[in-house]
Amino acid sequence: MSDTVTGYIDHIIFRNEDNGYTVMVLKDSKEEELTCVGSFPAVTQGAVIEAEGVYTHHPVYGRQFQISSFTEKMPEDTMAMERYLGSGAIKGIGAALAARIVRRFGEDTIRIVEEEPERLAEVKGISEKKAREIAAQVTEKADMRKAMIFLQKYGISLNLGAKIYQKYKDSIYTVLQENPYKLAEDISGVGFKIADEIAARIGIHADSDYRIRSGMLYTLLQASGEGHTYLPQEQLFARCSQLLGVDESYMEKHLMDMVIDRKLVLKERNGENVVYPSQYYYLELNTARMLCELNILCPEDEQLVRKRIELIEKETGTVLDEMQKKAVTEAASHGLFILTGGPGTGKTTTINAIIQFFEGEGAELRLAAPTGRAAKRMTETTGYEAQTIHRLLELNGMPEEERDGHSAKFERNAQNPLEADVIIIDEMSMVDIHLMHSLLLAVTAGTRLILVGDENQLPSVGPGNVLRDIIHSGCFPVVELTKIFRQASESAIVVNAHKINRGEQVQINNKSRDFFFLKRYDADIIIRVVIALIQEKLPKYVDARPFEIQVLTPMRKGLLGVERLNQILQRYLNPPDSSRKEHTLGDRLFREGDKVMQIRNNYQMEWEIRGRYGIVIEKGIGVFNGDTGILKEINEFAETAEVEFEDGRFAVYSFKQLEELELAYAITIHKSQGSEYPAVILPLLSGPKMLLNRNLLYTAVTRARKCVTVVGSEETFGEMIRNEKQQKRYSALDERIRELNDAVEKGEMTGM
Repeated sequence: MSDTVTGYIDHIIFRNEDNGYTVMVLKDSKEEELTCVGSFPAVTQGAVIEAEGVYTHHPVYGRQFQISSFTEKMPEDTMAMERYLGSGAIKGIGAALAARIVRRFGEDTIRIVEEEPERLAEVKGISEKKAREIAAQVTEKADMRKAMIFLQKYGISLNLGAKIYQKYKDSIYTVLQENPYKLAEDISGVGFKIADEIAARIGIHADSDYRIRSGMLYTLLQASGEGHTYLPQEQLFARCSQLLGVDESYMEKHLMDMVIDRKLVLKERNGENVVYPSQYYYLELNTARMLCELNILCPEDEQLVRKRIELIEKETGTVLDEMQKKAVTEAASHGLFILTGGPGTGKTTTINAIIQFFEGEGAELRLAAPTGRAAKRMTETTGYEAQTIHRLLELNGMPEEERDGHSAKFERNAQNPLEADVIIIDEMSMVDIHLMHSLLLAVTAGTRLILVGDENQLPSVGPGNVLRDIIHSGCFPVVELTKIFRQASESAIVVNAHKINRGEQVQINNKSRDFFFLKRYDADIIIRVVIALIQEKLPKYVDARPFEIQVLTPMRKGLLGVERLNQILQRYLNPPDSSRKEHTLGDRLFREGDKVMQIRNNYQMEWEIRGRYGIVIEKGIGVFNGDTGILKEINEFAETAEVEFEDGRFAVYSFKQLEELELAYAITIHKSQGSEYPAVILPLLSGPKMLLNRNLLYTAVTRARKCVTVVGSEETFGEMIRNEKQQKRYSALDERIRELNDAVEKGEMTGM
């Protein structure tokens, strides 16, 4: 049962402008104080409110009133009116002026302010212009109050209500009555599901045009979250039909209408119709165009290049094989070059030779990788400073108008390109179509771009299959390194990774120094073994702290899924302790000292790097999907939590933002992309066939630097090696590249 309280806001103790979370003191008619908490749009001291909510008891701050909804009321007597006007609720009126207004109009003040605000010019100190400004503010506030009451009827929270009102102002009523699905297109935080609930309350039919169109866009957006840039028409209709509970026959007409409206693009691929959201089609098309523009011949004297390579070998004491020499030659003579290969095939040695070749020419080089971890590793292996692609492009947040939740805003772009002669990007398998497009915008023709990666790794978390599509287009110079070097061939991790990739069975005999298999067939026993490995066995063996050892699993759900493993591992690796504060959000418990991971890109999150004595030495924005760190501090009063990420960045989360974090004692293999750990533990028992595949196992094994330990069933391990089926990813960057390439060739042949 909820309670109702009425009073005026005496003062605001704390307010977080990001999420509207506010702690304030309300005084009732008897001047008794009540601490109220909740998330509100703009609130001002002196405002009279009627609030619904529940009384709660805070362990530190005692009795509080948790507000779920409220309405702002106009003051009912002269004293309240004076307090309201003098509180700063209306810009330009302070306490002294408020007292003069009330003295002039007395009991009639409320009516004058609401109905004839131009008469305020009768008061000394208020000009006609100022009276008009006050009138506009009063009207705006009254309109907003009315709109918030209207939105609350449809179950819309105060915070979301404020966003909706800011966007539509007075046309809010028309939008909601005619097409509430517009909210899903225009306002971040309103998805199809919320818009659909509002529509149902308003009484809009299940087969309404707006609903079907919005449902189709939503289905394609969901598909982009799974990594697809398009869906086959048949699959789009089937998914959409299931979502909406509407027959597929309704969709054909709407599809064509949305193609005409340029919301969707219809193409043919391998004899079937495929449907893109427009933005993804043009992302692929423009990415293809920019790649083709960079792909120019830069003729170099081959004999001279060979001599330079010999010199590099002599200076560095390395010996390059023929394919590695070919890679350096190709990189020297092309504007765009792709280097690919598995672990132990000498990619790092080749990158270093390429770097030295261009350094010898006096070229300015920039090195980058998709994640902080991968950039750090690139710096260590090349001795050259590498940074994340986001930092290379100088991220400056995400513009409000971006609706897809992916596109960031970068300082480096077509108008302000990167100043470099050569740009080398590592771990390219992790780069999605959004990031690739942004990178290419900032690279001018004439700058050499070298892309390095292993196409057999899992594709990017975001949409697209960029590295694989570029290679498979067959339009660019590619060198694939396949020879495993002697030193690497002594590592069972490298040898077994290549066996897995070729579909060959791996010998399970525990004779190696870095690849172990512990056969166990019960989930709880497997977990006990995992805990013993992390706490006792592996830290000394690989010379690492327990938190640096990573548990990887194919699944989120199930007995050995991420969710269950994290709850159990948290209990053993960071047990409850009176000295460590905790905070629960939904079904997640966070505790100071926890290992945590960011699970979505947040382009606005501020971070700082601190030097000695906690002095800030660098600031920036942007925390990304897959960034891991330690939860250092939970602040109950400010309702914030501080995380220190592995690369030394500190970021402060509001309690509401903690939904962007999850425990990371165990993570999915997908989330481990581009990372490298001293030791990896892989618990394997059973699970959906789609997740138990060769590609996933290969990625997991190649994440370990010193040691892989598989704990579980050798039968499941063998099945994964045999299972080549991986989740189909719909992307067609390769086709866009080939189309453009053909057009250019035809143009040359016809003299265009």
